[in-house]
Amino acid sequence: MSRSGKLAGAAILALFTLQLAWRLWLAPPTQAAPWMMALYFSLPILPAVVLVLLRHRRAGFWGALAALLYFCHGVMLAWSAPDVRWLALAETLLASVLVLAASWDGMRARFAARRAGKPAV
Repeated sequence: MSRSGKLAGAAILALFTLQLAWRLWLAPPTQAAPWMMALYFSLPILPAVVLVLLRHRRAGFWGALAALLYFCHGVMLAWSAPDVRWLALAETLLASVLVLAASWDGMRARFAARRAGKPAV
């Protein structure tokens, strides 16, 4: 596994951990059961977590797909909820790292082919 694949796997696990810690411990919801909200917000990244634990090569792709949701959620809360702004910014940062790490090898191969004069795939 490449360094960017390992970074993507670490970001997937960190984003999953952040979701659980946010809803269960750091800022638990008052209107709903914290365990239910933790499960609800962890569901999008859960397939990628399973793939990381199985060391599957597509874990980064599925994690990056879920990270797009978390990025939008983090940006929205960073603007609208000052009490959890630091958690929302952490979520946004982890989602950005995950998307970049998951696409890094493909971008590097594409630009290397372009420099070598080969047509890009």
